[in-house]
Amino acid sequence: MKTALFAACLGVLSAAASAEPIGEVDTVFKLIGPDHKIVVDAYDDPGVKGVTCYVSRAKTGGIKGGLGLAEDKSDASIACRQTGPISFPKPLPQQEDMFSERISLVFKRLHVVRMVDAGRNTLVYLTYSDRVIEGSPQNAVTAVPVDRATPIPLKR
Repeated sequence: MKTALFAACLGVLSAAASAEPIGEVDTVFKLIGPDHKIVVDAYDDPGVKGVTCYVSRAKTGGIKGGLGLAEDKSDASIACRQTGPISFPKPLPQQEDMFSERISLVFKRLHVVRMVDAGRNTLVYLTYSDRVIEGSPQNAVTAVPVDRATPIPLKR
């Protein structure tokens, strides 16, 4: 049990290091523990220089939330934008998990997936959450068009 708890805590800490907190708003006052919130984090795409994704999601407060034992809701929103010159350090796969973060102690994860729409020279980003047993159909999608002068290199 201690090993599983340690691994879960380590996973939360390592995932949090990749996200840059932008801001948060309180949605429900909690007398004991932190309030329920909506948080906004920025994720720079590790495979595409010059693209940043902003993800907003619910964060559960209260006693369980303060201790890291609460399961956050599956609601999330995403907006990815060009934040600098776009370049590709190496060819991209057609689809890959750009980022994944735990949103419960063990069973639930938030994902950001990058897909390539080669015909339109566009990067498509999808966010959703899953569970070990059952996921959620709630999702959000955004797209970043890339200048046709810079074709997206695909991994063969």
